[in-house]
Amino acid sequence: MDTGTSVTATRGSGEPLRVVFYSHDSQGLGHFRRNRALAHTLAQRIPVLTGSLVTGLLLNGVSGAAARSLPRGFDVVTLPGIGKSAERRGYGPRHLDLGMDAVLSVRGEIVRATGLAFRPDLVVVDRHALGVGGELLAGLHAMRRELPQTRFVLGLRDVLDTPEAVASEWRSTPSDLVAELYDEIWIYGDPGVHDLRASGELPAELAPLVRYQGFLAHGRAEEPTHLEPEQPYLVTTAGGGSDGTRLCLAAAAAEVPAGHRHILITGPQMSDADHRAVEREAGRRTAVTRSVDDAAGLIRRSAASVSMAGYNTVAETLATDVPALLVPRERPRTEQLIRARALAAVGATDLLREDDLSPAAISRWWTRAVHRRVDRGSLDLGGLRAVASSAARLVRSSPALAPEGLSGREEGLSVAV
Repeated sequence: MDTGTSVTATRGSGEPLRVVFYSHDSQGLGHFRRNRALAHTLAQRIPVLTGSLVTGLLLNGVSGAAARSLPRGFDVVTLPGIGKSAERRGYGPRHLDLGMDAVLSVRGEIVRATGLAFRPDLVVVDRHALGVGGELLAGLHAMRRELPQTRFVLGLRDVLDTPEAVASEWRSTPSDLVAELYDEIWIYGDPGVHDLRASGELPAELAPLVRYQGFLAHGRAEEPTHLEPEQPYLVTTAGGGSDGTRLCLAAAAAEVPAGHRHILITGPQMSDADHRAVEREAGRRTAVTRSVDDAAGLIRRSAASVSMAGYNTVAETLATDVPALLVPRERPRTEQLIRARALAAVGATDLLREDDLSPAAISRWWTRAVHRRVDRGSLDLGGLRAVASSAARLVRSSPALAPEGLSGREEGLSVAV
């Protein structure tokens, strides 16, 4: 993509590559967790592929996002929080006593100033091409104009929503503007399971930018955890927990199969009152906790898992052979339901609809699930490795980076579209 600006500087061989990840994070921790997983894989793989170390920033709207869980050389820039509520019928400030326009202006200026000061080689924007309310537009234009070496990627999860639901979003995010600002669109999924280009969720004009990476499943960093349950055990998780109370209450009251224990993770964003209600409902073989450091490892070692169908929990589950029951959120978005249906259709997971959710339904599924394993070998689960290769290829294409500064070990790497 031609920015119309001449390049006069090259990067020295000893200087690390710089990466910025942006996520709006209005609810839950999913966007931040996805970018954190990408940061870990770039920190590990880019030195092998290019000979250069990596340093980077995660820009996000979750206060208290754990910088300690980031790879070496990465840090967090926290944007003023925003959130959705039924009363507002849209986004609004989470903490600041200001109008939404003022909050978006502050967030946008932080992104712009950070980008121009940090001078990244690669910018990866999660889900919203222009940010919330267009907050990224000024910053993206400024970086495009002043940082010709920078490559820009829009990262999309495997499912957005129904075509009708996302149509209004694309009307406010014109395809020609996205094509002007971004070099590629990375989709973190398997088109054999669900293809955004065929479903109507992605404007046809943007299809040439698409590079399917695969689910961000294999290779997620596992962390030491204080929770080492006696095996065999079952695990239920509600992601961030802000909308998982009904699932947790049903799972807490479900009958745990003989010889098993049950670990129930309500999520750090569940209200104290709802968390206590789940604790009261739990039987003697069910242990309730708010969060664990290593959800992926906990799922991998379990006999069976029950969860909502958020992207990160699903990706962590697909990397295992653990039977999984998905109970997707169906309102206000149907993204989780679309994902759960698609995975059930290829035999990767089981599906329980919200209207059918009950302790008895979970008990029946547990009874069958603990005696089997699931072969998911037909799915493309190597998204993290593919993203590292894609990043190395994009960075190498920058005219501002000296070819001799990279080892060229990524030559020949390609990602199937």
